[in-house]
Amino acid sequence: MGLSVASAGAIFPLSAIGSFGASLLLVQRLERLAGRFALSETTLGLLVALAADSPEISTAVTAAIEGKQRVGAGVVLGSNALILGALLGVGPIAARWIRLHRRSALVEGAAASAVAVITLAILTTGADARIGLALTLIVLGLYVSAATASTTALLRFGLPRRAVAWRATAIAEAALELSPAIDTIEGHSRARTRLDALIVTGALGAVVVASALMERSAVVLGTQFRLSSLVIGALLLAAVTSLPNVVGGVYLAARGNGTALLSEATNSAMLNVVFGLFAPGAFTGLGPAGNTTILAAWYCGLTVIALVAAFAERGLSRRNGFAIVLGYLALVVVAATR
Repeated sequence: MGLSVASAGAIFPLSAIGSFGASLLLVQRLERLAGRFALSETTLGLLVALAADSPEISTAVTAAIEGKQRVGAGVVLGSNALILGALLGVGPIAARWIRLHRRSALVEGAAASAVAVITLAILTTGADARIGLALTLIVLGLYVSAATASTTALLRFGLPRRAVAWRATAIAEAALELSPAIDTIEGHSRARTRLDALIVTGALGAVVVASALMERSAVVLGTQFRLSSLVIGALLLAAVTSLPNVVGGVYLAARGNGTALLSEATNSAMLNVVFGLFAPGAFTGLGPAGNTTILAAWYCGLTVIALVAAFAERGLSRRNGFAIVLGYLALVVVAATR
């Protein structure tokens, strides 16, 4: 049984409030667990991205299964553009300066830019989604291995010692930013760690449920007001499903965890593309390109511009932040007027 317009109007704001609270609790406890287990900033960002991406991915997969591939693609690409605008745009504006290490920016930037370029190429050429899935999985696999594998394991695979040492330095630089979290949890008992893990699980479930309710109510309201599939997917659904990412990013920026902020932004985008766009597309097809190529081009452009600036300036300034936000707002205008 479908939702009525009145029910959707009531459920949407309540679900948004629930998603906001659960997302904040989720990222707080994840940071504490990361500090307790001495995880790197990059790994913390990856964990936050994995947890926060569940709404976008589940919404996009549901849309693809229902034959609404353009809506699903709009959710993924619109969410990616919004995440870049909110995390790497609003973050530096609010904090005035987000300090980043060049090594971390290069590692994150290379993987994220590669996935963005592959996405644009697949959508503009009309190539099979399975090709995009294979290529992006390779990039994601190499990135995760470089970010999380031990030095011994990398040497065992035959990587040059200089490259392994360079990567170890990048992790050590980023680890300095996580020291406040380590200090705050020092001395916590194993019982407290288990409690944090249970809270993370419960908060993640709450985020998924709240996001599903927001998605259903947003579709009902969008249809009622005769909004296009581009606006429903790329703006409305992208905004509501990206809320956990935005909350997590603002929290990390406020804590001064620049590398984790960059990692969350780039990993969220990559995971959305792999599991929200190409994975379901491998079974259902990507559907007609239509306006998705515009979204892909914007997502790709924002990714490259933000990451080149982060590398060149060893961080993101307020000037960079305003430029990224203006880039996203331009997308909103284009999407709303088509």
